[in-house]
Amino acid sequence: MPQAVDRELIQIGTIAQVHGPVVDVACSALPPLHQALITRMDHETYTFEVHQHLDEAHVRAITLHRTAGLRRGMPVFDTGASLHIPVSLECLNRLLNVFGQPLDGGTPLPDTTYRDILSKPAPLHEVRAATEVLETGIKVIDLLCPFVRGGKTGLFGGAGVGKTILIMEFMHAVAKLHQGVSVFAGVGERIREGHELWREMQNAGVMPHALMVFGQMDESPGVRFRVGMTAQTYAEYLRDTLGKEVLFLMDNVYRFVQAGSEISGLLGRMPATVGYQPTLITEVGSLEDRICSTARGNVTSIQAVYVPADDMTDPAVGAILVHLDTTVILSRAQAGKGIYPAVDSLKSSSKMMDSRVLGERHYRVANAVREQLARYRELEDIIAMLGMEELSPEDRLIVMRARKLQRYLTQPFYVVSRHTGIAGVSVPLEGTLEDCEAFLRGDYDSVSEDQCYMRGRMQEQKK
Repeated sequence: MPQAVDRELIQIGTIAQVHGPVVDVACSALPPLHQALITRMDHETYTFEVHQHLDEAHVRAITLHRTAGLRRGMPVFDTGASLHIPVSLECLNRLLNVFGQPLDGGTPLPDTTYRDILSKPAPLHEVRAATEVLETGIKVIDLLCPFVRGGKTGLFGGAGVGKTILIMEFMHAVAKLHQGVSVFAGVGERIREGHELWREMQNAGVMPHALMVFGQMDESPGVRFRVGMTAQTYAEYLRDTLGKEVLFLMDNVYRFVQAGSEISGLLGRMPATVGYQPTLITEVGSLEDRICSTARGNVTSIQAVYVPADDMTDPAVGAILVHLDTTVILSRAQAGKGIYPAVDSLKSSSKMMDSRVLGERHYRVANAVREQLARYRELEDIIAMLGMEELSPEDRLIVMRARKLQRYLTQPFYVVSRHTGIAGVSVPLEGTLEDCEAFLRGDYDSVSEDQCYMRGRMQEQKK
């Protein structure tokens, strides 16, 4: 544990019982909620976090380590604070755990400065409103659901539709386009996924500008519940210290909710809606409200959200949705057609879709593209049953242009170019607008659909 535990600590009690990751402690003086307690065994330090006061002499805590070997009567010590982590600019290019300890085999971070992972959000008068667009170089995102600089974006989708690949590409874009840094929180990641992601980031050249914090799937629910807070603390530190664009990414927020549900059950709380914890709204709010920009710098958040059974009405999904500025819905149907990124252009939205923010031209082109795609979707059933021949000439023209636009909005990514064999491309917003205007005018009516698929700018096709 990174806190200074070698100083003389005061024993406040002993372990009364252990059941799973829950430890009840008999105390001489009750520590406050969320206080970090420790015990030692075989030269190892075990950390607990207080979650409940049972009575005037007992507290219930969740362990942040395995509990094998713990027994009744073991002395418990109070650290005097909640969980702290070491912070330093040397955290970049590192892979850390919930305590700020290295998982990459490197040297520990300097222990000169610590920050509380449960610190309060920035004061309201210091928070800066999000009013700008953050360009990503990804055509479909920048055109139809632009990201808010200093805002929160959610990537919603079931398993296997490309959430993690998109997150990796955003990290690459922030490093290359904005010379910023990224903090990645792996909440409940499988060890295989975490290792592959780390290696992909190294191969893509992104790691020197990134920090990765992992709470793996096999760890205590207490770790999975707090690892997002650890990553947020590093993002806040980099925002305040570097004054650069900071991208805070979390994969997956739904696993944070699941960890909270596990803890709630372990503490004996009655479940609420659809079996979720009664504190769902508060817990999601405590995570989301800390993501903000100040005069010292911006923190832009992108969060992958697993949608159980592809049901957007799930209470956990609803609790997360209300905090977001941009919603990117990833569609299994799009992925099935080979349309990557598999963004559902009609369901995805952004609060920045306003002519006063985007400018008249961007707003007009985005709406025109949506209209074409929406009309095509309306006609798909007719085409499937009766064929294209039954459509009017005007509708046939709309379908042809919409299909080309749909394929134009696909894009090869840098972070998977080694696997696909297609070089990654980044397209500036101005280029995307010019191409879409040309599609809508009919300039590319003679171009085949294949020539629009997985390309950058369409002007290359003219050569």
